[in-house]
Amino acid sequence: MDQTEALIIETIDRHREEILEFARDIYSHAELGYKEFQTSGKFVKKMEQLGLRTEKGFAITGVKAYLNEDKKENASLALLGELDALRIPEHAFANPETNAAHCCGHHAQMAGVFGAALALTVPEIAEKLDGQVVFFATPAEEYGEIEFKNQLREQGKIRYGGGKCELLRIGAFDDIDLCLTHHIRPGNEILVGSGTGNGFVSKVIRVLGKASHAAGAPEKGVNALSAASLGLHRETFRDEDCVRVHPIITKGGNLVNVIPDEVVVETLVRGKTIEAFTDAAKKTDRSFKAGAIAMGAKVEISTLPGYLPTLAE
Repeated sequence: MDQTEALIIETIDRHREEILEFARDIYSHAELGYKEFQTSGKFVKKMEQLGLRTEKGFAITGVKAYLNEDKKENASLALLGELDALRIPEHAFANPETNAAHCCGHHAQMAGVFGAALALTVPEIAEKLDGQVVFFATPAEEYGEIEFKNQLREQGKIRYGGGKCELLRIGAFDDIDLCLTHHIRPGNEILVGSGTGNGFVSKVIRVLGKASHAAGAPEKGVNALSAASLGLHRETFRDEDCVRVHPIITKGGNLVNVIPDEVVVETLVRGKTIEAFTDAAKKTDRSFKAGAIAMGAKVEISTLPGYLPTLAE
């Protein structure tokens, strides 16, 4: 270990409590994708306190803070931290205002980026770096609330439900040569860099039936919930394709004594390869169309790109 490396470690150790407090604050105030305004603001404040120039509003809530901008032509490295959490209202530390909880460890990612910024902005360390470092808070890694994100698309605010896809589209990575991210895992392990991961597409499935009084005239209705339930019975897939189809029903009807005339299902269709999840997506569509036909209902399926598979080198 050289003197610079030793100084980095010493700096991080000296700021241990400040870094942990930043992580606890984010953990206790979790926010959902494309809504991480408070989390983003806290990151901006920390970066500006370190004297870094910041740019805000990338894909709604994303933030970039720049170190050594005069060396960006040599190399530009981005340290990524993800802003969003998962909607888990029953979690012990869920934010009551957002129903979000940091069960995926993004609070630790943000703390890691903050800790790196604390160390790398020390003048003796910064001058040893032969390139630019961008501390990048990225939005909407978790692919949930599909209907909400579709509303943002309709409003022209985004085109993609995944934050990094949107950042790529708007050119937010154009000034970056290399990205580095990390993630915590069970057992207090830290994963740095890349590994394998499924790709996926997202779907919003609207099943349309006909409302009728469930007790007095059930035969006059077309039960959209029954049609959707039939669609949930999917085919099996090859184990080696690692296919996962995991839907939720976000609307199951309007009133218990009325035959449901509209049911909304959100799902992701995942697979190890593009071919695998494309095939699974077609089969998923076929299942819901078959359920609708069987019950005399109609179905509308909206499919949007999620993420590509991550391949190990």
